[in-house]
Amino acid sequence: MLGPYAEAVSEDTGRAYVIPDDPADRPRRTRRAVRVIVVDPHDRVLLFEDSDPGIAGVTWWVTPGGGMDPGETERQTGVREVAEETGYELAEDDLVGPLATRFAVHGYSDQVLEQQESFYFARVEEFQIDTSAHTDEEQITLQGHRWWTREEIDAGAAWIWPAQLAQLWDRAGVSDLPTLDLGWQEESTVPV
Repeated sequence: MLGPYAEAVSEDTGRAYVIPDDPADRPRRTRRAVRVIVVDPHDRVLLFEDSDPGIAGVTWWVTPGGGMDPGETERQTGVREVAEETGYELAEDDLVGPLATRFAVHGYSDQVLEQQESFYFARVEEFQIDTSAHTDEEQITLQGHRWWTREEIDAGAAWIWPAQLAQLWDRAGVSDLPTLDLGWQEESTVPV
């Protein structure tokens, strides 16, 4: 694990995990992002175990998803991100939503990521997770993945981003709901 002042370079983003002496000196990145709540035929949701390389032993769980590429729509981003992160090929029509939006601030040991996020839902067939298309950065930060039951999510024993995952999962089953605005939320390993 990387510790303070250690460095590991992510080739795809140029992100170097360099921990500044003062957290206020962390560089800030801003982007638009799409997250997808992927649920299998056994009514389990797929989550990835994420980490902050600057803080050993700290992990949390997130849905597949990531930043929008120039010229992409939200649905195109959702389809691409699910394919890259899981190996599963969705069609844009497979996505339900957007279920919710929010402005999320993620304070990590080496940077602050601010992103406008939209959440979608997709029910998938059973498949084998393929992480071979993970970016260099994902290969450094993502520690694993697993399918979670609703009971496990509701038990609250793990740190899950977004905290409203169960609420968003419920919204996917109700047609014609307006997009929920979750507002501004901070999810940080090193507070902003």
